[in-house]
Amino acid sequence: MQSFQKNSEIFNLLSEGVSEGIIVVNTEQLIVATNSSAGRMFGYKKGELLGKPLETLIPRRYHHNHGQNVEHFIEKSERRQMGQGRDLHGVRKNGDEFPVEAGLNPFKLYDETYVMALVIDITERKIKEKELSHWARIFDESLNEIYVFHAISLHFLNVNKEAQRNMGYDLEEFKALTPLDIKPHMDAPQFKLLIDPLLRGERDKVKFETDHKRKDGSIYPVEVHIQLSILGEEQVFVAIILDITERKNYTEKLEKKVQERTKQLTEALAKEKELNELKTRFLSLVSHEFKTPLSSILTSITLLAKYTEGHQQEKRDKHVDTIKNKVRYLDTILTDFLSVERLDSGKVNYNIEDFPLSKVINEVVYGANMLLKSGQQITYPENIDDIFIRFDERTLELALSNLIHNAIKYSPEDTTIDLVVSNGAGNILIQVVDRGIGIPIKEQKYIFNRYFRAENALLNQGTGIGLNIAKQHLENLGSTIEFSSEENKGSIFTIVIPLENIN
Repeated sequence: MQSFQKNSEIFNLLSEGVSEGIIVVNTEQLIVATNSSAGRMFGYKKGELLGKPLETLIPRRYHHNHGQNVEHFIEKSERRQMGQGRDLHGVRKNGDEFPVEAGLNPFKLYDETYVMALVIDITERKIKEKELSHWARIFDESLNEIYVFHAISLHFLNVNKEAQRNMGYDLEEFKALTPLDIKPHMDAPQFKLLIDPLLRGERDKVKFETDHKRKDGSIYPVEVHIQLSILGEEQVFVAIILDITERKNYTEKLEKKVQERTKQLTEALAKEKELNELKTRFLSLVSHEFKTPLSSILTSITLLAKYTEGHQQEKRDKHVDTIKNKVRYLDTILTDFLSVERLDSGKVNYNIEDFPLSKVINEVVYGANMLLKSGQQITYPENIDDIFIRFDERTLELALSNLIHNAIKYSPEDTTIDLVVSNGAGNILIQVVDRGIGIPIKEQKYIFNRYFRAENALLNQGTGIGLNIAKQHLENLGSTIEFSSEENKGSIFTIVIPLENIN
């Protein structure tokens, strides 16, 4: 505990700016350091937790297993998520329990082993998940048929169990159909006439009666209620279908309930999509892509204090390089986020000017050389000294840097990354060729989607927004980006600039 307190100023400086609770324990499972967020989370004053057993913060019913689990984790000395596959709970000073998410990070200081736990209070998330689960059950267990279909293609996206039972189609069969395929007495112009007022914003809902045709050919009368909604970034229609074979005298009270349920289900679907995006995008990006480098920076700064002798300069340099690399990585992420915000808000200002292509390529290659793995090298393009282009220099540098950094990241050691410049049909082509892991064929159509990351790249650091940003900027300037790839053999990404931009 004393050895850790020697670095308490550094710990306090870094940890107090982190919203997650930070708790550091030694091998005896005694708390040696916490930040203010942890104190507020568990209801303790500053310094009050120091020296207390870690089990102080864990509900008593978990005590019999927790000690052994921590000892086993320290022996393996590996970073991991705590409590994978099961719910975790903490206990506050007043005895209240609350759900948490915790990541464990082992490290050594002065030859002593410590474990740093990063703790997040997920009470609000659990409440929202429970609420979403409630509305999802309403959707699937409703006695009315509920359909969700695309506003443009009209193909069904989701259909509840009652619709599948009554119509005789399973969900996959429904996704190959449109509403017109189950309405034998209505053609496309008639249906378009009904839904156009929704698309134009002239009406909030349309209601009409028609017939539906089941898979077995039988026909039954229905009352259809359709509203326009948003699912993610796409417009969809939500339709609630009432079988009125035995309910011709449908009451006003029941009509009101249907309208309320339509609104609730629409909101539930939108919330589900929104929460999934928050979970997979924001939490993953912020908690992982920011937390991991910050943890490495904290550890490296802490370890720097060990090397005070002159002959230990090499060890100090190693940790300084680690800090520089992590700070550079965080700066890249922040730059990407700012670029996304500008693109989404339409606040991008491009500076079109003449400059030599070699200037941008030299700067990009110079920066990339500091990121190369052992044995990796970049081959420089030939005969480009006389090529001048009229373009936005920062945009080209951003796009090219992204491609080369990806090539380095997804290629193994001792491989060559080729940078090739050539003339195409009315274009100049700038190609980045690697011999890396490649992109699976089934995922190639998503590669430029924001936040998308291929399955074989999930273990590498990354936000999944670099290619999306590069593509949008290039297209805004009349250029494009193309690629070809084969899994386990490599990829070729090509920036295509029209010759009208070349001097």
